[in-house]
Amino acid sequence: MNAIFGAAAEVEAICRAADFKFCFIGGLAVQRWGQPRMTADVDVTVVTGFGTEEPFVDTLLAKLAPRITDAREFALRNRTLLVAASNGIHVDVSLGALPFEEHAVERASSYALALGVAVTTCCAEDLIVHKAFAGRDKDWLDIHGIVVRQGAKLERDVIWAELLPLLALRDDVETEPRLRGMLEP
Repeated sequence: MNAIFGAAAEVEAICRAADFKFCFIGGLAVQRWGQPRMTADVDVTVVTGFGTEEPFVDTLLAKLAPRITDAREFALRNRTLLVAASNGIHVDVSLGALPFEEHAVERASSYALALGVAVTTCCAEDLIVHKAFAGRDKDWLDIHGIVVRQGAKLERDVIWAELLPLLALRDDVETEPRLRGMLEP
């Protein structure tokens, strides 16, 4: 089995056993919704809420190796847990608490990566929101691939309802017109 898929399957099993609300974002979700590309790690959001992160972090650290010496403290301070699966693949766990993150997990669904390997990924619309908010060059390439592949199936109202409040939080006036140019013919 592909090492990335194996790591994702391991994380999926841990999250399900712990009854976490979660979904995969990043490269694995791009494989499902956009133009597949190579990815070197696994990105997942686990909804922890604010002020209740510790048991989630501790559960994950009991099963996955920390990538930095102060992984627990780093996660509680920065809302990102840096761990590795048993096969060494890096896993970035976002500790979700915003309404958007909760909605993304609620809309997530199962995706078969390979025979016998399924993971829970965010929907295409939420992946666009994640990517537009991150705004790196590779994110915009991923968005283009999602728009090309999903086309008219995309629920644009969902994208705007989730993205615009996030952009307002950081007074971002550049992302919306750039994304509108990609989404609207």
